[in-house]
Amino acid sequence: MNELYKNTATEVVNLLKRKTISPLEVVEHAISRIEAIDQHVNALPIRCFERAIEQAKSFNNIPTNPDKYLYGLPIAVKDYNDVSGVRTTYGSPIFSDNVPKKSDATIALLEQNGAIPIAKSNVPEWAGGHTFNPVFGTTRNPWNLTKVPGGSSGGSAVAVATGMAWLATGNDLGGSLRTPAAFNGVVGLRPGPGLIPRGKRLQPFDTLWVEGPMARNISDLALMLDAGVGHVKEDPLSFSNAGLLYTSGLRNKGEAKRVAFSKDLNVVSVSREIAEITENSTKKLNQMGIEITDEVPDFSGTLDAFQTLRAVLLGTMMGPLLYEHRDRIAPEIVRNVEMGFEVTPQSLFEAERTRWQLYQRMIDFFETHDYLICPAASISPFPVEQRYVTEIDGQPCKTYIDWFSITFALTMTSCPVLSLPCGFTKKGLPVGLQIVGRPRGEAELLRDASRMEEIFGIAQLLPINPKP
Repeated sequence: MNELYKNTATEVVNLLKRKTISPLEVVEHAISRIEAIDQHVNALPIRCFERAIEQAKSFNNIPTNPDKYLYGLPIAVKDYNDVSGVRTTYGSPIFSDNVPKKSDATIALLEQNGAIPIAKSNVPEWAGGHTFNPVFGTTRNPWNLTKVPGGSSGGSAVAVATGMAWLATGNDLGGSLRTPAAFNGVVGLRPGPGLIPRGKRLQPFDTLWVEGPMARNISDLALMLDAGVGHVKEDPLSFSNAGLLYTSGLRNKGEAKRVAFSKDLNVVSVSREIAEITENSTKKLNQMGIEITDEVPDFSGTLDAFQTLRAVLLGTMMGPLLYEHRDRIAPEIVRNVEMGFEVTPQSLFEAERTRWQLYQRMIDFFETHDYLICPAASISPFPVEQRYVTEIDGQPCKTYIDWFSITFALTMTSCPVLSLPCGFTKKGLPVGLQIVGRPRGEAELLRDASRMEEIFGIAQLLPINPKP
């Protein structure tokens, strides 16, 4: 039990299922690991230990669906998600004392399927690629404590990488799950819209923001995905995929035969080091008999279109809050919301046409390829003192989110995207790939990426203790 945190989520759930250990023992072990580690990284500032202990003590271990059940496994919950009776701040001083009465749809379904939230993970204030806020301060990267963990799911990624949580929730608008997964050497999935239900706080008909799981390896990721998918009435885009099990799908035969790799999608800036590492890593896929081409779809206009649609979403969600609390919101977010107010009908029409056309090009692409692969971040983790990246290898970034445009370009496809660790920089910092699958092709994506994961060999290095 002393080193239970080193076991994978799949292994721990199997122990719980066989009643070799109890949920209370696992919760107490997780608490011990958090108390030993989090002082160094500040990933889990909101603890709900007493709530978790009470849940574990009263756990009845009677699953409604054994194949989708977590049997009392503790999880970390991103502080953008509501957990009943636990603070949810969104990283904002406006909500520093907010305590929701109900868990949101995402968390309620996971709890229904046997998960026990044990802590809330740190986030940027409302959105962003660097996890710091005026309520709880800065989260640090465990591979190098002077570097950022990425965002906005930075706290969740760090919790998983360090063994403070076996699984963690993330969400992703422009890369908020994929970037921190890459920066911390863990696995994260941005599923297609509607696969994982969302709470009432989010614009219900938006398809840019999705919820997704984070884990040390793909097997654990599939375990969490099984527990988190389904239809709920709060989310009109959610749907039931009854009969489909992602964990079982990993054992299916069939592998990718032809993929396309691009270091930059022909539209973004990527550092020379990242381009070299990711390109070299994909060459290892030849060991699986995979043909690699450079025949990527045309992403022209996608970056501007995303900026427009993101601005509309933030304006829709946060407009009333800005009018009332402008002086208590980070200046970058204020500007982003104001951009939503400035969107013209013509620019909105053009953005939607661009997204529409890109999706059609992706459909055509998948007629001849199994996956599209590119870096999961354009740079390696940067110093925690920086609010955001201003240039990449001398190329200026126009806005504070330009540095993760390689992820938000893929948001516009509506395809599932996996962030998979593939190597390290010369300074020992993790590097990840984005693997884009067919629409609603999450099962095949996880199956084939699990073979790639074996070749890259990063998962076996986790969990880690924080490194100075």
